[in-house]
Amino acid sequence: MSFPFNIYLTALMAGFFISWLLLPGCRIFCRRIGLVDDPGHRKIHETTIPLAGGLSVMLGIILPLLASFVMSHTGIPGTPQTQELMQHGIDKRQSELIAIAIGALIVVVTGALDDRFELMPAVKFTGQFIAALLVAVSGARITLFVPSLLFSYAVTIFWFLTVINAFNFMDNMNGLCAGIGMIGSFFFAAISAVEGEYLVTAFALLCCGSMAGFLPHNFPKATAFLGDTGSHLTGYLMAVMATLPHFSNRNFPHRWAVLLPLLVLAVPLLDLVWVVILRTSMGKPFYVGDTNHLSHRLVRRGYSKTSAVLLIWLLSVIVGSAALSLVLFFD
Repeated sequence: MSFPFNIYLTALMAGFFISWLLLPGCRIFCRRIGLVDDPGHRKIHETTIPLAGGLSVMLGIILPLLASFVMSHTGIPGTPQTQELMQHGIDKRQSELIAIAIGALIVVVTGALDDRFELMPAVKFTGQFIAALLVAVSGARITLFVPSLLFSYAVTIFWFLTVINAFNFMDNMNGLCAGIGMIGSFFFAAISAVEGEYLVTAFALLCCGSMAGFLPHNFPKATAFLGDTGSHLTGYLMAVMATLPHFSNRNFPHRWAVLLPLLVLAVPLLDLVWVVILRTSMGKPFYVGDTNHLSHRLVRRGYSKTSAVLLIWLLSVIVGSAALSLVLFFD
């Protein structure tokens, strides 16, 4: 039985409207607690901007997830087949979903503390490590088809740390990080839908909608930023979607199982590799920010900031489409 499209649409729209509608309230809250980004240093904005995006995206995901848990125990609207599929999926993945939600809260709190107090890098890595370890313990792990539990834990945690920081690095222009996250979520959802992973698809569309709901407040003119709160969360969610079981399904050729997430996330991962190599070669700590990211280089070549972001979004769509094509035509 094919999964009902209306469930997918509901997940997408719920994420979008909750994130979009709650952002103004999140903006007020962030101003009151001092979670704002002031002009200066490498900042190009001229006024104080609330770092409210992470909170609105988080609410756009957590509130529908809580509603789905409640409905799974009180009755899910729809046909009996839909109810059975949803109940089975939620029951089967309940421990993973709870771990993912708690991990998301950990990275959000870590990012918020960093936004407010500028944490030491080791403290931020610790928060990211704990969130990744929690997800790995729940059973959502990368194996790379190596029969070793220790290897699986190590590569899963390394993957999470890499992707979280790749998206943190990409948060350097309006709409860039959230837009790439939205595009990545969409392609993870599309690949999952083709493979019949309906719960993964719904979760990815929920993430996609939540990030899309934030974008009107951030691009092209920003009234709110993601901050480390939101960029950490975006990277974490991308790492989660790349780790969920459909990429290690035995129906997948092994080479595609490894290649698909790398293609979907190629732009932020390559940007991370580039700036780490460059900073290391210059004798600088890799975590110290600069203006050598792809977006900055495009601006120096004459593109406007908006055009640079749109071009990078296009690159993300191209590599995401390549990943989806592998599933559609070569699986």
